[in-house]
Amino acid sequence: MDEEYDVIVLGTGLKECILSGLLSVDGLKVLHMDRNDYYGGASTSLNLNQLWKRFRGDDKPPESLGSNREYNVDMIPKFMMANGGLVRVLIHTDVTKYLNFKAVDGSFVYNKKKIYKVPATDVEALKSPLMGLFEKRRARKFFIYVQDFEENDPKSHEGLDLNKVTAREVITKYGLEDDTIDFIGHALALHIDDSYLDEPAMEFVKKMKLYAESLARFEGGSPYIYPLYGLGELPQAFARLSAVYGGTYMLNKPECQVKFDDNGNAIGVTSEGETAKCKKVVCDPSYLPDKVRKVGKVARAICIMSHPIPDTNDSHSVQVILPQKQLGRKSDMYLFCCSYAHNVAPKGKFIAFVSTEAETDDPQVELKPGIDLLGPLDEIFYDTYDRYVPTNDHQADSCYISSSYDATTHFESTVQDVLAMYTKITGKALDLSVDLSAASATAEE
Repeated sequence: MDEEYDVIVLGTGLKECILSGLLSVDGLKVLHMDRNDYYGGASTSLNLNQLWKRFRGDDKPPESLGSNREYNVDMIPKFMMANGGLVRVLIHTDVTKYLNFKAVDGSFVYNKKKIYKVPATDVEALKSPLMGLFEKRRARKFFIYVQDFEENDPKSHEGLDLNKVTAREVITKYGLEDDTIDFIGHALALHIDDSYLDEPAMEFVKKMKLYAESLARFEGGSPYIYPLYGLGELPQAFARLSAVYGGTYMLNKPECQVKFDDNGNAIGVTSEGETAKCKKVVCDPSYLPDKVRKVGKVARAICIMSHPIPDTNDSHSVQVILPQKQLGRKSDMYLFCCSYAHNVAPKGKFIAFVSTEAETDDPQVELKPGIDLLGPLDEIFYDTYDRYVPTNDHQADSCYISSSYDATTHFESTVQDVLAMYTKITGKALDLSVDLSAASATAEE
């Protein structure tokens, strides 16, 4: 182990694995270590016995739940936008050859105490029971404006400079109602709060376009895709990729300690008495707890069911977003459901997650609005975890720390963090102009 590396990565969580893969592909010499004897860190995937051990101690799961090994329960479940950042990264690194994707059946939103399919195009807006007759027409005009908008074509801008006018001003121009703004902003553009309304509209319009283009890609009921056997496949795929490019992986390395020189600069990592030298350290918050601060807490429920979520057209895989205003909260709530159709549970079984940014100390009460939508449950586990962000100056200490995973059930915020870290580590932006068709061959099964 006493070698020198360009980068040592600590933790095999999704963010760390993606970065390790990207840096290896760039030709850097990478050593990747984890204190655990399994891949994935906080974003690992558990079988039924592991799930029980984690939440129920020595109890054994009931036989009625089926085979232990047919369960792949992701601890940080997130769907991927078909044309989104993560899929572009997967294609850029060619990791897609190790993975099989399948389209996700449904994308829904909670509005006025009911679940509705998220309308994403002008045609769907006209059909959607979410809006009254006149509002449908206004929404249709707005959707057409977004679909036709091209950044490089001033004719499509309708006189609006989206780098200057706010999202609120654009929406006001079309006279949309609050409930419509709610589902467009949170379930289509996937903003996690309402601050986007007072920011330049460019980002908001681009996010809407990404949703619509991703939806059109597989002609399914949603813009999302998900790997067969769940996300646990991702860290292992990146580990393979890293190995192909000469990277080294070491699991089960206890007490990884980052070593610093007299100026506070990271110079290596020690484990079991051996030290590997490096120029830079990349890690999750748990490896450098004195360089991060707590910014929040995620509350979630993990449920096993024998049926799809009601009112989702019997979707075997689905995301439902409950915008904060609909619940009188400060943050959105998310439902995620996957099933044997994605090989994450035995036939007839469904795994559902309800997650949100915790605003109280009682997850059971706080998550109730989401859990009530699931119908009868075979099992339910409650869990909370703290969210951390880095506080260090990476230029001073050469440490690059990821932020904890948020409550969202899609990958958009996770990828932004990875891309920002990549730029800090390498000093350049990652080129994500890729041929998106590379990830579709297996997604259409």
